[in-house]
Amino acid sequence: MTEYRHLTFSVEEGIGYLTLNRPEKKNAINDALCLEIEDVFRNLPSDLNVILLSGNGPEFCSGLDLSEHTAREPFEVVNHSRMWHRVFSLIRNSGVPVVAAMHGAVIGGGLELAICAHVRVSDETTFYRLPEGRHGIFVGGGASVNVARVMGAGRMTEMMLTGRTLGAEEGERLGLAHYVVAKGEAYQKAAELAATIATNSRYSNWAMATGLSRIDNMSADDGLYTESLITGITQTSGEVKERIDAFLNRKKK
Repeated sequence: MTEYRHLTFSVEEGIGYLTLNRPEKKNAINDALCLEIEDVFRNLPSDLNVILLSGNGPEFCSGLDLSEHTAREPFEVVNHSRMWHRVFSLIRNSGVPVVAAMHGAVIGGGLELAICAHVRVSDETTFYRLPEGRHGIFVGGGASVNVARVMGAGRMTEMMLTGRTLGAEEGERLGLAHYVVAKGEAYQKAAELAATIATNSRYSNWAMATGLSRIDNMSADDGLYTESLITGITQTSGEVKERIDAFLNRKKK
């Protein structure tokens, strides 16, 4: 297994454990961390069923590491933003479900990262913020599409304009998290969910992790057609037949 400087990644019994590991920087994202995430997702082992994403230390992720921010020409800024898009797209579309365990700060780029996870668990210390407007910049890691799609463009606009902070409960209500648990229990809850997801058919996990978001971008007719295609792929595998047979035999007992 590759050793990384800014994160840790290990696999045990089909579950991948990916941990942001810059606690001295509140797990702020720099280019090196982004590229390490990319390396993980481009080299996922074939026996992986689910990934548990978390942050080491008191914060999940405090966003862009402004201490490493450098002046760039416009085209360089565009390419830098597109690099974030490329990396975060791998998280959303690798076909392996990602469960995020969040606590403390989920700010700016940290929210752009977390929103890529397919299942998101926060504890009661979690808070969300999009401070780009206060810094005189704009989101560049995909929030204008991915976060806005979850909470709505109007709510996101207000959040960016005012720089206000959303607490854990409000974040759940707006869809930024699917679960809120007591302080310190997000990782345990996320691990339980990851263990459940790991027992699913790999075909159905792939279909759910990659298909639904794409169908959401389609017209109704195209979405229904794509649904039928995905159904044809998933429901005709030998594994699915074994699972259904086992379920029917259990029902007869």
